[in-house]
Amino acid sequence: MKEWLITIEPLLSAGLGAFLAYFFTSRAKRDESIIHFKEEKYAKLLVKLQGFVGTTTSGKLKREFFEEQYQSWLYASDEVIEAINNLVALVIANRGATPDPEAGRKVVGEIVLAMRRDLLKKTALSHGSFRYTDVHE
Repeated sequence: MKEWLITIEPLLSAGLGAFLAYFFTSRAKRDESIIHFKEEKYAKLLVKLQGFVGTTTSGKLKREFFEEQYQSWLYASDEVIEAINNLVALVIANRGATPDPEAGRKVVGEIVLAMRRDLLKKTALSHGSFRYTDVHE
């Protein structure tokens, strides 16, 4: 019986090791794929946010942003969804008029910050750290 266990033990250890290696590798690849997908989608949202800011304000970009925002319900973190909802509330509250610039910068900065937290988990930045720069030709 002891000889039988000596033969089986290395095989079981090798099998368990192979399974664990496969499990953790596939999980890491899946997580990496999800992060890459979110980076691409968040980048699109970020570009579309320009439709709400400064001289880049554009009805077309706003519509495109809201199309992306609807899709974000499928992948974005709760914090990102709430930050976007705050932007939507600000837009609705101002009924087409330009909102207070500081309130607008804060709500946009909070969206970007929520995206960073979702992707990086930690950040030392605040909503004020993010700024769009208007480029005049």
